[in-house]
Amino acid sequence: MELIPNTPAELLNAFRTQNPTSPRLSWYGPDSERVELSGRVLENWIAKTANYLVDELDAEPGTLITLDLPLHWRSLVWLMAAWAVGATVITTSSPESTTPDPFSQADIVATTNPALTNERIAGAKPAPLVVAVALPALQMRWMGELPPRTLDYSGDVRAHGDVFFADETPEESDIAWQHDSTTTSYAALLAGATQAPQRVLLEVRNGWSGVVQSALKTWATGGSVVLLDPAVEATEHLRSSENVTA
Repeated sequence: MELIPNTPAELLNAFRTQNPTSPRLSWYGPDSERVELSGRVLENWIAKTANYLVDELDAEPGTLITLDLPLHWRSLVWLMAAWAVGATVITTSSPESTTPDPFSQADIVATTNPALTNERIAGAKPAPLVVAVALPALQMRWMGELPPRTLDYSGDVRAHGDVFFADETPEESDIAWQHDSTTTSYAALLAGATQAPQRVLLEVRNGWSGVVQSALKTWATGGSVVLLDPAVEATEHLRSSENVTA
């Protein structure tokens, strides 16, 4: 029996070595978009993003990364990549009402709206690095003009390494994730994963906390996730065609 991963690094290794060609994440988005990532492909995206964070943005344990992204397969990749690096990820349900400000406090902000993000961080010293993230799977670069000093994740990430090994690892007590007023340590990220492998359907409308925690526990036990955009209905036909078990 395979050991259940206890750390992000162990989970990445599981993606790479335990049934690596089997689906681990299937995304249903607007306009009939469907993206399926095997363990190997999911790990590859995470590794490239982690290498991008380290090589281009100087991320390391303790770096604060705000995800101004909707729940999406790409935002799950960013979460896992940031944790592979040892960073602290900030997500929020209501950016406008969050205190402290999750934008000006961050070292790096990944966003789907770089113009608005640059307005939010105006005057911050030091200013966070802003990274524009295009969500469509086939979009190879940011379409349109980027504000000054804003980086293009989609245009740059593919040039980075396919495997990531961290030079430093965070302490178990370090904060991995800050969502609204709740903090999660690195020790708690993958704690309590005991169920048998399942094909789990998750919906974006259930929010960051419900989706991320369920996805981590599912992946840790060798299972896979089907994630639905709010525009997609969780029909019985979809559940059946995706072999959903939970």
